[in-house]
Amino acid sequence: MMQVRTLLWHSTETETAGDKMNLDCNSTNCPVVATLEMIGGKYKALILWHLTGETRRFGELRKLIPQATQKMLTQQLRELEEDNLIIRTVYPVVPPKVEYRLSALGESIKPVLEAIRIWGTHYMKSIGIDASCFMSDPEQ
Repeated sequence: MMQVRTLLWHSTETETAGDKMNLDCNSTNCPVVATLEMIGGKYKALILWHLTGETRRFGELRKLIPQATQKMLTQQLRELEEDNLIIRTVYPVVPPKVEYRLSALGESIKPVLEAIRIWGTHYMKSIGIDASCFMSDPEQ
């Protein structure tokens, strides 16, 4: 049986009234909501991360994200394509060959993904967990 460890948010209230961010994102024009709608799917950030600097086939992505079912991975890839974050290229060969790569818009989200990785690494260290996953810097 796989053991799941839940990471809890530990906050410290060190902000002064002047430093607090406006967290009212009930508007349809909220940039945080817009970003999360595009990359907030269960495996979307992982897919985008694995496409950083790479063109990959579906089978490669399945191996890199084994926890994703074929159906879920297909759905997430379609949504990323609909949102213009990735480009899907189908080659007219038998058996079919389909490749995925980041679009220009997808390339522009790399700093966000890197910031998430860095923040998560620091957070995990702060609660005594060593970050030991595959999401290291793909440029290294």
